[in-house]
Amino acid sequence: MDFFSALGKNQMFLTVSISWLLAQTVKVAIGVIREKRFNFKWFVGTGGMPSSHAATVSALAVSVGLTFGFSSSFFAMAFFFAFIIMFDAQGVRRQSGRQAEALNKIIEDIYLKRGIKQERLIELLGHTPIQVFAGAALGVLVALFCYR
Repeated sequence: MDFFSALGKNQMFLTVSISWLLAQTVKVAIGVIREKRFNFKWFVGTGGMPSSHAATVSALAVSVGLTFGFSSSFFAMAFFFAFIIMFDAQGVRRQSGRQAEALNKIIEDIYLKRGIKQERLIELLGHTPIQVFAGAALGVLVALFCYR
């Protein structure tokens, strides 16, 4: 069996792919209705309504739960993967977008020689290496404690 026919028979892969495709299609349709024009970037770009990130990972988590059971380790992994992706999509990525907006306004304001009024953005978007190491160490210790 070749690779592509195997993917075509994989229910979980198809479910997740359809979820992504549907989310992107709805995103394009909303853009066309709102702006009365088509922009291919809406189909392949990030952002917009609905979140294709959230659609994809939630479809994956539910598919894993339905396939392996909601009490399985596979579901737990998929659930937390989905949680992290969705948290990131509405948190860090949103703040990054707001920063891009502010930078664009600054460029416009410099060009037009006028002032800018912008609320302060969250500046610490990531973690330091020590913070990452401490979190990883804590996770390892908790897992070792729970599985002893």
